[in-house]
Amino acid sequence: MIRSKVAWLCLLLVGCLLAAGLLAEATHPIPAPGTAVDDHASTSAATGAPIRISIPAIGVDARVVAVGLRSDGAMEVPAVGLAGWYDRGPRPGEPGPAVIIGHVDSTNGPAVFYRLRQLRRGERILVGLAGGATTAFTVETVEQQPKSALPVDRIWNRTSKPVLRLITCGGSFDRTSGHYRDNVIVYAKLSKN
Repeated sequence: MIRSKVAWLCLLLVGCLLAAGLLAEATHPIPAPGTAVDDHASTSAATGAPIRISIPAIGVDARVVAVGLRSDGAMEVPAVGLAGWYDRGPRPGEPGPAVIIGHVDSTNGPAVFYRLRQLRRGERILVGLAGGATTAFTVETVEQQPKSALPVDRIWNRTSKPVLRLITCGGSFDRTSGHYRDNVIVYAKLSKN
C-alpha cells in the first residue's frame, strides 16, 4: 500500500517536472514567510517550514514556497524564480526524505535549478527555515535519469535520517513534446559541521 502510494506520488512528480521547462508560474503556490538564510549553518533539526535555499557552489539563493497537490491530483510547481518544497513529505531536517523541486529554465532563460547538475560530492546546501534556523546538508551524489525511469526507491527511500532531494529537469530537450527527457536528482545528507 505504501509503495503504491509513493509510486503514485512519483508519477505526479514526473508530470510536474515534465512541465517545469515551460511553465512560468505555479498554479497555486503557497508562499511561506520570507527571511534570509544565515551565513552560519546549524545542523540541528529545526521543525520550521523551509523558506529559502542557498547553494553557494552554483550560485543559488532562492525563496522556497510550499507546493502540494492541485484539485486534479497533479503536483503544484513553483514559479520559475522559486523553489518548491513538497509539503506532503518531511520538512528539511526532519527524519525522512524532504523533496525540493525547481525549474531548470523557461522560455526566458535559466531558472533557479539551472546549474543543479554541476553540484559535486561534499558541496553544501543550506535550507533556511521559518523561525530563523538554517539546516545544512552535504551533497552525496547527483544523477541524471530518464523521466520514464524515475528512481522512486532512491528518492523516497525508507530512512529515519534527515535527507534532502533536489529535483529538476535535465538532459536533452524534446522539441516534439516540449519537455526535457530526463530528471537531475541531487541526494544530500544532513551535515555534521
